[in-house]
Amino acid sequence: MSKYIVAVTDSGFPDLAQEKRILEPLGFRFVEGQCKTAGEVIALCRDADAILTQWSPVTAEAIEALDKCRVIVRYGIGVDNVDLEAARRKNIPVVNVPDYAIQEVADHALSLMLAIVRKIPQVVQRVRAGIWEISPCRPIIGLQGKTLGVAGFGNIARAVVQRGQAFGLQAIGYDPFVSEETFAALGAEKVDWESLLARSDMLSVHMPLTKETKHIFNEAAFGAMKRSSSLINTSRGGTVDTAALIKALQAGEIAGAALDVLEHEPIARDNPLLQIEQCIVTSHCAWYSESSLLRLQEYAALEIKRLFGGEPLLHVVNGVGQ
Repeated sequence: MSKYIVAVTDSGFPDLAQEKRILEPLGFRFVEGQCKTAGEVIALCRDADAILTQWSPVTAEAIEALDKCRVIVRYGIGVDNVDLEAARRKNIPVVNVPDYAIQEVADHALSLMLAIVRKIPQVVQRVRAGIWEISPCRPIIGLQGKTLGVAGFGNIARAVVQRGQAFGLQAIGYDPFVSEETFAALGAEKVDWESLLARSDMLSVHMPLTKETKHIFNEAAFGAMKRSSSLINTSRGGTVDTAALIKALQAGEIAGAALDVLEHEPIARDNPLLQIEQCIVTSHCAWYSESSLLRLQEYAALEIKRLFGGEPLLHVVNGVGQ
């Protein structure tokens, strides 16, 4: 007979074999859903001892209805689908998995940067149309000596900086929570927000979505960037004001944008971003490789195993139990 219930509010995984391998021997029974509303979360999770969630709205209403829950684990890094304050009031730790896809996301960010700067999609399209040019889509800038800016300086941003330096890029970054010494240790310069915008030739976004960062890339920000600069976003779509970005691209205020995340996903087929040649959109897939998929599921389940085994949680994001 099972001792505990773990509710999986939703997932896009082929199966939950990883989680079951880790948790079923501890006496966990799985209940699974694909919850789209807070009401569905409540119905599935009311009696759960632990919750695994990917995208479902784990709202204050849903959290208040929990009777037994001891931990909420988010599959992934961002936790903007979970009401952290409501969980804090209920003394429920909220945990993320920040270390499962650092290399994959950094690889994708660099791939987007190279593609938008080298105009790879446009050149491929021309070749397929029978247009063969040895200096196509002018102008294409060289990377050597240019400045790569990162907004945020967590693990992924640092991996992006290291990759960029291999291409001869100078690195600057903005993160008020990271010391100048940490930046300097990776050969990067810590700068303020205004300098980041003004100096970056390529600006890669690595910020969580919070009240402070929502639409931090707005009309004013794009107006302060170089007209030759490009924006790359593999973090959270809500950090960028989509309407302002469309306007900036159409007006030539910035040279290009490469986005793996958007405010509203999936992107609507009539979204103007899809019609702008100097914009690349991928499908929130930067995190994905076969190995990172397995790590995500494993690391999430291991957090629950730690708590119920009397060990400290590794990645609490709402301060409970710290």
